[in-house]
Amino acid sequence: MPLAQAGDIELSYERAGSGPPLLLIQGMGGTYSHWGDEFLGALREHFEVVVYDHRGVGDSGRVRTPFTIVDLANDAGRLLDALGIQRVHVFGFSMGGMVAQELALADQHRVATLTLASTSCGGPESRPARRGTLDRLADPNMSGDRERAMQLAWEINVSAVFAENAEVRKRFLEVGRHRRLKLTVLGAQVQAIAGHDTSSRLGSLRMPTLVIHGTADRMIPFENGQMIARLIEGARLTLLDGAGHMFFWEIPERAAELVSQFVESHSDKLTTARLRPA
Repeated sequence: MPLAQAGDIELSYERAGSGPPLLLIQGMGGTYSHWGDEFLGALREHFEVVVYDHRGVGDSGRVRTPFTIVDLANDAGRLLDALGIQRVHVFGFSMGGMVAQELALADQHRVATLTLASTSCGGPESRPARRGTLDRLADPNMSGDRERAMQLAWEINVSAVFAENAEVRKRFLEVGRHRRLKLTVLGAQVQAIAGHDTSSRLGSLRMPTLVIHGTADRMIPFENGQMIARLIEGARLTLLDGAGHMFFWEIPERAAELVSQFVESHSDKLTTARLRPA
């Protein structure tokens, strides 16, 4: 995959599809392959979709020092600069939703619409993961049992009902086997998330915003999505009954439809342009 120079870090990325640019920002432990082919394929019918790996992930530049969510947001902005994208629709998932919040707060003109999926604004009133959830994920990772770690990631990140879907589970596990993440990077992402708090600043956002959250999310309880929607004036909240954290694996076509319909409903207010050819 191609590399883009984002400041002093190279980021591995992929762009495909036709239409206005849409930047997808992945969550903790995820690579751009973790979006899943069905979700990406559906989005590419409506957008030129840009996906990338965070610093230290996949073929992106190595992590040498601790980093913050703001650092990751700066990476995303510099990637857009390198690709010549001046104005963009943004979809941020989980940790990527935190990055998307900081990207939007740093440059409101750049973000045409903002979709925040299965994420949190942090702060003292946010709701943490259910007790034991993160511990279950940490144990096999720390022991080096990657296969068990991937199995648990699947079980915890989708709803209990969907976790029994053997065909989709197999595809998800294959992604993890081919694109592994170092424990040092995962630990740095955990630290970055711990320091995330936009709760006092989200009220300043003025771009059209969609908040999507599954009611069966065990990683980031859906009350966090409700909180974000309350803090951002005019934000639209869509709760997906019975869906888990990675709802775009459970209902990929529906998830893509939500995003495309939301963007199209605000198309008269948007201008998408490029700074220069990529």
